[in-house]
Amino acid sequence: MIHSIIRYIHGYVKVRVEGYSPERFLNLCRHHQIYIWGLTPCGNAYEMYMSLKGFRRLRPIVRKTHTKVLLIEREGLPFFIQKYRRRKLFFISFILCLCLLYLYSSFIWDIHFEGNEKWTNETLLEFLETKGVTAHMQKRQVDCGQIVKDIRKEYDDIVWVSASIDGSRLRIQIKENEDTFRDEGQEEKAKGQTADSEPDKETAQEIHPTDLVAEKDGVITSIITRSGVPLVHEGDTVSKGDILVSGRIEVLNDAGEVTGYQYQKSDADIFADTQMNYEDTISTKYKEKHYQKSQRRVYYVKIGAWTISAGTLKNEYKEWEMYTSERQLKLGESLYLPLSYGSKIVKSYTSEEKKHTKKELQTELSENFKQFSQELQEKGIQIQENSVKIHIDQNSASAKGILYLNERITKEADTEIIEIERNEQDESVRTDD
Repeated sequence: MIHSIIRYIHGYVKVRVEGYSPERFLNLCRHHQIYIWGLTPCGNAYEMYMSLKGFRRLRPIVRKTHTKVLLIEREGLPFFIQKYRRRKLFFISFILCLCLLYLYSSFIWDIHFEGNEKWTNETLLEFLETKGVTAHMQKRQVDCGQIVKDIRKEYDDIVWVSASIDGSRLRIQIKENEDTFRDEGQEEKAKGQTADSEPDKETAQEIHPTDLVAEKDGVITSIITRSGVPLVHEGDTVSKGDILVSGRIEVLNDAGEVTGYQYQKSDADIFADTQMNYEDTISTKYKEKHYQKSQRRVYYVKIGAWTISAGTLKNEYKEWEMYTSERQLKLGESLYLPLSYGSKIVKSYTSEEKKHTKKELQTELSENFKQFSQELQEKGIQIQENSVKIHIDQNSASAKGILYLNERITKEADTEIIEIERNEQDESVRTDD
């Protein structure tokens, strides 16, 4: 491929060699280091390709071998320029196109998110804009590592982020988890303090001592403690705010007296049986839309932040909906350009108020409860039992009841620091002789 490009740039020709001794012609070409390729016998002659530079060196060889060289084809950039030398506007446009392509390829024209469900693209784009990351910035200004840190620091339920530049697109991959996350900001702060002040081990342990407290009322079903002092056991009933695992460890002397405390970050898996009130209400009435044939459409072209429309969209309908379809131009798979086109369509309709049947209401409420239960399971919450029932009135239908769950109920809280006052008394011993 590289050799073909080099040949095209320098130019090459296809020739036919005829005469008394074409074999001697080939030997002399080899002796004078004239490179030939694509050698093909053609009767008593040979056809071959050679460079334009080598073709200009053939005159002495032709005289010496008494052969005849016929020029069949001319290929390459020099012949192309010679052919279109009078079309200066074409070459100027071609060079300008290359310059614009190079300029466009040095900018980010599209920001694409993958894996986000809870946080919408618009929300994430607004946050990135506050950090100076927009869809019209230069590639050299994009710091993918800093983008990852900013997103992780702002959104606690995003546990994994990857940012990369793909052509002119900034691609951000996200993994969300609403149950477990790590506070990188606190970890980096702790690391910074350790690097700057270099405290001893006892001070390092006292930087962030934490307890695990109950987020809600429940009955403990399972507790596995990795660090800290557990204060509850399986079967205990706890209330919201109760300390389940303490980050303060007592230090006792030989007499069993408390002489001090050691502090650490509590870590445990604690599950409990809890209750949750569930309620979902929908209206028994709905509007059925009947779309009309009449509609209005307008096409537009968008260049950066400017929009050029082919006409105006006058809306005189009483009830209507607007649909927008837009497509951004790109070269290849990932080189996006700041040019997009699309159309806006306004459709009119008339609405008629209708009423859901009892079966439709039951089906919709059941599907809503099924989806809600699935979301709880994705968070690691198990539904052991429920007493949800459907009630249908004249204007509304609702599903109400209690869910009996088994879930993790811990959250972190700062450990109370207790200081022990030490009263030292001087004792003197008198000896009488």
